[in-house]
Amino acid sequence: MFQQILDPISGSLVISALCAALPLVLLFVLLGVFKVKAPKAALASLALSLVLAIVGWQMPVNQALSATAAGIFYGLFPILWILVNALWIYRLTVATPWFEVLGRTIRSISNDLRILSILIAFCFGALLESLAGFGAPVAISAAMLMAAGMKPLKSAIVSLLANTAPVAFGAMAAPIIALNGVTGLPLNELSSMAGRQTPFIALIVPLLLVFIVDGRRGVKQTWPVALVAGVAFGAAQFVTSNYFAVELTDVVAAVVTVAAVLLMLKVWQPKETVGMGGAVQAALEPAEAAAVAARAGAGSVSGASSRHFAERPASGSAVPTDSAVPTDNSRPEPRKIWMAIAPYLIIIAVFSVAQIPFVKAWLSQVGSVTFAWPGLDITDSAGKPVAATKFKLDHLKATGTLLLFSGLLTMLLYKIIASQGLRIYRDTLVQLRWTIVTVTAVLGLSFVMNLSGQTTTLGFALASAGGFFAVLSPLIGWIGVALTGSDTSSNSLFGQMQATAAEQTGLSPVLMAASNSSAGVMGKMLSLQNLAVASAAVGLDGAEGTLFRKLLGWSLGLLALITVLIFLQSTPVLGWMVP
Repeated sequence: MFQQILDPISGSLVISALCAALPLVLLFVLLGVFKVKAPKAALASLALSLVLAIVGWQMPVNQALSATAAGIFYGLFPILWILVNALWIYRLTVATPWFEVLGRTIRSISNDLRILSILIAFCFGALLESLAGFGAPVAISAAMLMAAGMKPLKSAIVSLLANTAPVAFGAMAAPIIALNGVTGLPLNELSSMAGRQTPFIALIVPLLLVFIVDGRRGVKQTWPVALVAGVAFGAAQFVTSNYFAVELTDVVAAVVTVAAVLLMLKVWQPKETVGMGGAVQAALEPAEAAAVAARAGAGSVSGASSRHFAERPASGSAVPTDSAVPTDNSRPEPRKIWMAIAPYLIIIAVFSVAQIPFVKAWLSQVGSVTFAWPGLDITDSAGKPVAATKFKLDHLKATGTLLLFSGLLTMLLYKIIASQGLRIYRDTLVQLRWTIVTVTAVLGLSFVMNLSGQTTTLGFALASAGGFFAVLSPLIGWIGVALTGSDTSSNSLFGQMQATAAEQTGLSPVLMAASNSSAGVMGKMLSLQNLAVASAAVGLDGAEGTLFRKLLGWSLGLLALITVLIFLQSTPVLGWMVP
């Protein structure tokens, strides 16, 4: 048996905490300063953590290696099992004409770039985030905004800023599921807590988008629809994450918001519309606008013909191979619209069926195995067994398995033959190969740090900040996502540390752990991965620095807002919001 030691280095908690932070410092320096590729940086940090665990924290070699294997396994299942199958479904849709039909449906709704920024970047981007993630929402929404006539740089900025509120529940709630895995805190409580934080950001983001597109005039003329979008998205996030299925949070929120915006546009239109190149014209009445939108070519970019996508293996995103954009903005027939959104409806249906009590009970009974990870026998410094040494394998009701089944149904509906489906699945694995290395290495690093006691040492040291830790906690999550480009990776790295520090300071571990995820997403728009994807998507290679400077203020501003919210939730003022 291995018992964790709080202060193994010179008997000093401070020195031990500084040493425990070295793998994280190395990861940040390699990524942020030397711009080393994420897989190499993660592997280097994992190696350093192993050395510290064995030499500094006196963890037996076999247990240190077993902890690494446990982290790698958890990275593969359920995290990457979710991501691979989610991206596979997305690629299935791209391989058919129905993806373009979906794009035409969205573009036919309005020729006002301010409204399209909400529908495309905020709503459709959230739908893509729920399935694909890894930059795909930014790449696709930026390309579609350019197709509508928005300038390249502005398209990238709008798409990056919109990719905030849905990230905490992205890829079928992979970040929250990872947080549950490394902390052992109840999944439903973590989901509920995050669902009581991110909706406040969702309220603001649509207003920021129209401000970026058209300044104060944009906010003054379109605030009603922006507010409707924010309220609908936030409310749907809250209800789904608290009372339904955490995995479906973003899917439901995106669909509900699109419906709310469409209903709003039937009875209300801004006084003016802002079209291509910022051209302003008096708006039509709702009925007239609907008629114009139904005509082929409404608001299209002249001279453009088609749109093609190429895959970026390193980022896992679809980006344009040329500057061509779609011209047909006519609204498809209702039957075609239903076919275009069918994969998302299938996902909702499959997950809904899985939540039916007797189905859920059956899946848990025949498809759930709990076991102790071999080679691990660990207690904390107080002599209590460490929860992370036990695994619960839900192979049938796992999110990734349900997504796989949804993908098979999508293949049947779209009449995609088995060989093509397998080829697309293989291409998806190839596309994500470096992502797989990064995620498994980061989860290995997380498990080694958690099981050796390095994370606990850091948590006890940070606990010395007392109640002020409620202010530090969101900043830690923000830094993690900004540097790793992934809310899932940040939660895996810092989730346990946040929970440990919270316990020592008398704060809620659920609140602080969820805050790592909710506040962390504000750093997504500044991550090198997302900036590179956005630059390539709009054909502005090398514009990462420009995008970073233009988005830094927005990112810090949103971080400040959610930090205030989290701090108040740690006090009696809003403490009633903590489950």
